[in-house]
Amino acid sequence: MTQPKRRGDRWLILGVVCLVQLVVILDNTILNVAIPSLNKELGATTAQTQWVIGAYALVQAGLLITAGGFADRYGRKLTQMLGLAFFGLGSLAGALASEPGQLIAARAGMGIGGALLLATNMAVIVRTFDEEETPKALTVIMGVGALGLALGPVIGGLLLSQFWWGSVFLVNVPVCVIGLVAVAKLVPESKDPHGDRPDLLGALLSTIGMTSLVYMVIQGPENGWGSTRTLSIAALGLAFMAAFLLWEHRTPYPLLDLSFFRNSRFRGAVSGGVLVAFGLSGSLFLLTQHMQFVLGYGPLEAGLRMVPMAVILVALNLTGVGVRVTTKLSPSAATALGLGLMAAGLASIAVLGHNGSYLGILLGLVLMGAGVGCAKPAMAGAVMTSIPPEKAGVGSGLMGTISEVGNSLGVAVLGAVLTAGFAGALPGAVPDEAARSLPTALAAAGPRATQQVHDAFSDSLSTAQLIGAAAVLLGGLAASWLLRQSTLGAPAGTEQGDSPVDADERNAVTA
Repeated sequence: MTQPKRRGDRWLILGVVCLVQLVVILDNTILNVAIPSLNKELGATTAQTQWVIGAYALVQAGLLITAGGFADRYGRKLTQMLGLAFFGLGSLAGALASEPGQLIAARAGMGIGGALLLATNMAVIVRTFDEEETPKALTVIMGVGALGLALGPVIGGLLLSQFWWGSVFLVNVPVCVIGLVAVAKLVPESKDPHGDRPDLLGALLSTIGMTSLVYMVIQGPENGWGSTRTLSIAALGLAFMAAFLLWEHRTPYPLLDLSFFRNSRFRGAVSGGVLVAFGLSGSLFLLTQHMQFVLGYGPLEAGLRMVPMAVILVALNLTGVGVRVTTKLSPSAATALGLGLMAAGLASIAVLGHNGSYLGILLGLVLMGAGVGCAKPAMAGAVMTSIPPEKAGVGSGLMGTISEVGNSLGVAVLGAVLTAGFAGALPGAVPDEAARSLPTALAAAGPRATQQVHDAFSDSLSTAQLIGAAAVLLGGLAASWLLRQSTLGAPAGTEQGDSPVDADERNAVTA
């Protein structure tokens, strides 16, 4: 690929891309501290608040790679402008929502915008910066993403301390307007009119399949895991996912290139990516409720107390320490280290923070931040060196898709564990359906059982966090094993499943 000439305004363009990246990241982390407010003020159940988060991530996951194909064919600048429009209008609709169903629909619209934005940010950078400066620009983008994690809870807490819950969505609107004007004036247009066609049927099949499966997980505790409704939804999801895989095997323009999975290095990196997203999103979903419902912090206090994890991430990314540490380790060792630290952080929050100790939570947040900072660069490097160079954009989009699926599953699975455990631990006089949220259970139990209900909720939170820690640890060991298998028995300079010619071509490109 011909390297672009250095533009005089390239760093200004990077600033615009960072603004776009920041608004997408901020939205998720701002929303975490608003979960209790949605329960109280909007009357949302635990399952509905899970869907407020999950609808955005699922739609985004289903459309990310398709959005990349759309951008290649019709223009990355145009795609970014459409993404900002969808995101801004979805945010406005969310702020004006009067019941949970409307908010879930608005979040799905925001997911469309998020997919269009995230699928184009990397392409804009590659077309704006030359080979020497591209790594610097990518480091800045990673740092901005981590900064969004840090600022989100604080900004969300400030807004909720002064305004109603809808302010966490309304704040996106002026940012999207500014971004739309900046992209229109500064970002250069680039497109490949001969690029692959978007796999619309694949996107439809995968979105319906994943949505059905996650919906089954969310509603399972309420409907009963063995109920006809739960099993029917599970069968529908599996059928659509099977159809998706069959279609991807036959279509010349697949949404998901199944040949990637023949390489154990790629399988290990993808598995690790899912686990990082699963543990991070699931733990933050539980932790915001733990801090506000159990420890009694307000939204701003909870947001400030969650900053240390993101500060560690910002420091590791912007200083380059994370990349330098992980490059000295093999991908398998770096992945095992990162996911091991994440699991230790989750366990610390569950065990040491159970009785109201913020020091235990602080330790857990620091460990989790360090774990993500170690695991993410290792897995990104493993993906980019395990696929053909000409498929790098597709591989990047796939990693984004899998991260979003991991986000959704983390919230859905750990949220379902919380709901099921809470329902089983409530006093006998309290109906199981009251376990949909802590305020509902307290209202049903009455003042005499308040402490018992609080204890049941706290114990269920700890159990869910420990299950998340176990899943991340065991899955991390499996991902590390797959990464290690890719190097065993392979000639020097090659990966398992690659020919020496493939490796030589890749080394020539990455040199």
